[in-house]
Amino acid sequence: QVQLVESGGGLVQPGGSLRLSCAASGSSSSINVMGWYPQATGKQRDLVAAITSDGRTVYADSAKGRFTASRDNVKNTVYLQMDKLKPEDTAVYYCNADRAGFVAFTKMSEGDFGSWGRGTQVTVSS
Repeated sequence: QVQLVESGGGLVQPGGSLRLSCAASGSSSSINVMGWYPQATGKQRDLVAAITSDGRTVYADSAKGRFTASRDNVKNTVYLQMDKLKPEDTAVYYCNADRAGFVAFTKMSEGDFGSWGRGTQVTVSS
């Protein structure tokens, strides 16, 4: 089983930037795709960005042009550079990973993953 530790969240003003990190350990050698899942209060946890081991990416419409996912396969770490942040980006950001193919991964929902990390809080407010 993969263990995940997210970091890098904080309080930022609208229009600002943050860079989140997620380190995977455990059975990390089997990972193909890693993704980021923000969860705002009272809402479900939905995929906002995903990246494969060879660098292919996909973004939710809300993230296109503002968020950039990257990955260090040696460190088993995925990053999310978030620019032009908006108040509606406020959420706890979780990451997860799986050996599934890219398309299959994007269709996985919260309950399809065996475990989650604690997440990192992102608050966008003036």
